[in-house]
Amino acid sequence: MRDSILKALQKQGHVSGEQLGQRFNISRTAVWKHVKELRRIGYEIDSSPRTGYSFIKSPDLVIPEEILHGLHTSIIGRRILYREEVASTQDEAGEAARTGIEEGAVVISERQTRGRGRKGRLWASPPREGVYFSAILRPNLRPSQIIQVPLIAGVAVCKGIRKVTPLEPRIKWPNDITIGGKKVAGILAEMSCDIDTVDHIIVGIGVNVNTQCSELPEPAREIATSLAERCGEYVSRVRLVQSILTEFDALYTTFVASGFNALREEWKALDNTIGFWVKVSDVNEEMKGRALDIDGEGFLLVRKENGDVKRIISGDVSLIGRRN
Repeated sequence: MRDSILKALQKQGHVSGEQLGQRFNISRTAVWKHVKELRRIGYEIDSSPRTGYSFIKSPDLVIPEEILHGLHTSIIGRRILYREEVASTQDEAGEAARTGIEEGAVVISERQTRGRGRKGRLWASPPREGVYFSAILRPNLRPSQIIQVPLIAGVAVCKGIRKVTPLEPRIKWPNDITIGGKKVAGILAEMSCDIDTVDHIIVGIGVNVNTQCSELPEPAREIATSLAERCGEYVSRVRLVQSILTEFDALYTTFVASGFNALREEWKALDNTIGFWVKVSDVNEEMKGRALDIDGEGFLLVRKENGDVKRIISGDVSLIGRRN
């Protein structure tokens, strides 16, 4: 009911409590209570005895009412689960996935107290400054193909940012989104599977939107940037979420129908790794070489210093030399 009243206010501009009550078959007192709740969560709504209620301004809160308003996706984001604060949207989404929630559901929060990135690293999540959400997907994949999902999510994040800002982010394999060499967003994919079948994948996306990076904990403040810092102005988090979800939904639909090869060139067009000299670090070894390409499954191909080409399945990649 609250959402219906909000839509009516946004559409009509001026409307009386009596008119709203008649439309939704509730009392004027009930209308007033819903308006009071909308004001509590940040909507600016004026009222006067002569003109009734007047919608003034929406808050930049990543709440379902705002994200779903004007969002047209077929799978991802059709259902939004909002939490003002969570330990991690990944954990919340994982629990929802285990209960059988539909594919495409998204858990989003204003703040994470224990947000995480790859290999359990902390993802600093200041309240109401960044975007932190996790999408539940159920693709028909083998576990070995999971790397392809965060790769297409990276394309979606880059395209989403480009739609709402003048910035041109790039992707450092496998899942770092960078601007000017500094990290602005990250992607984490976690799956539940048996030997040869994936039950579900949780794709977590974190973006530094209006984040004050100088206030982030070390070592993040030295390597991070934010959209607002690069733009020099405030960036709407709601518009950004809508843009990323729209792009991710379109890319995921293509991926499900045609596989990763259909999107490989689109990823490479946004790449900031191929052609660079890189250092690849994993638990067992460290190696240097020149990044040559990504293969049809999404793995990085690196020519080692001895001339051998190695297929990188996982690891941390650092850029140590320019393209030539």
